Amino acid sequence: MYYPIISFLCCCFAGLGIVLAAPAFIMANNKLKEAEANPEQYNAATIKSIKTAKTVAMIALILNAIYLSMTIYRVATTDWDVLMEQYNRQLEQYQ
Repeated sequence: MYYPIISFLCCCFAGLGIVLAAPAFIMANNKLKEAEANPEQYNAATIKSIKTAKTVAMIALILNAIYLSMTIYRVATTDWDVLMEQYNRQLEQYQ
């Protein structure tokens, strides 16, 4: 499961890694329940790997949720006129 690791990278993009972290957490949680229901089909190393994947997915989910909420807050409280003025000023500077 590479979803949690990729979601860490997507955290830099306004918390969009939540799209990958949430399914990864759900998949790991379901696999862990399945392993607990049928322990004879899974060895200890596999169960440990599933628990690690669940932990990493949970951390990625929390970080992405925090970053997404910060992005929403910034967008909601930004004065767009000032932002566009700064953007235009920087655009003129690079031309």
